[in-house]
Amino acid sequence: MADETNSLTVWDELTSPLNLVLIGVIVYLIYKIIKSNFESEANVPPPPPPLPKLRKDLTVAELKKYDGTQPDGRVLLAVNGIIFDVTRGKRFYGPGGPYSAFAGKDATRGLATGQVAASENDEYDDVSDLGSDEIASAKEWEEQFREKYDIVGRLLKLGETPKNYSDDESEDKKSQ
Repeated sequence: MADETNSLTVWDELTSPLNLVLIGVIVYLIYKIIKSNFESEANVPPPPPPLPKLRKDLTVAELKKYDGTQPDGRVLLAVNGIIFDVTRGKRFYGPGGPYSAFAGKDATRGLATGQVAASENDEYDDVSDLGSDEIASAKEWEEQFREKYDIVGRLLKLGETPKNYSDDESEDKKSQ
């Protein structure tokens, strides 16, 4: 008889109006969570196809075109004479990004000195006037870019001829 009384009180507790309302709210919330997970997966547009790899040496003037404002949206920048495709980081380097001043430019001086300012220099900047700490900083940035982004080619000095890259050439060979 005592077991029967205990089971009745548990059943009475579960079926009390307050608990029924709480159970209903919990079931509704679980339903909304599951439904939103399925909807969010269905409504996410597929990412745009990746741009074909670009492999070429560019002058400072040619590099300017790759500031993220062209129809393909490609963003390139140079560090220590090496051009990187930073399109994957477009929210940082593209139009409106915090480092957009570096898009389509040689970013060596700005990264080395910590000054994110647009440089309108149309000539190759050999950065020979930088101090050893600034040169070390630029080298660190270069290493970070090497780890994260594809190398496009070299930034050409006035009078240098571009190298023709083959499709099977590795990035390590290109940067040398």
